[in-house]
Amino acid sequence: MTKSELIALLAERYPQLVAKDADYAVKTILDAMIAALAGGQRIEIRGFGSFALNSRPPRIGRNPKSGDKVMVPEKRVPHFKPGKDLRERVDAMVGQPIRNS
Repeated sequence: MTKSELIALLAERYPQLVAKDADYAVKTILDAMIAALAGGQRIEIRGFGSFALNSRPPRIGRNPKSGDKVMVPEKRVPHFKPGKDLRERVDAMVGQPIRNS
């Protein structure tokens, strides 16, 4: 599901919500989540999952073009851990075909 599909689904499911308002709501939620993660905070949505930051230590990498060694600095990457309810609902779908949008 893409962001635009989510916006369309919200507008369809809640007729009192015009597509422009659904778009604004989704963008506001995503912006708040991005700001929280960028600020080093953890996000927990009960029943769905949690978003946190993982640190990757500095390492020596290789330039694929020249083969030279390069220092790759430490970085923080977002990590999603699905909640119990989400894992159980997805697991219940075992044996059913996976639909790709």
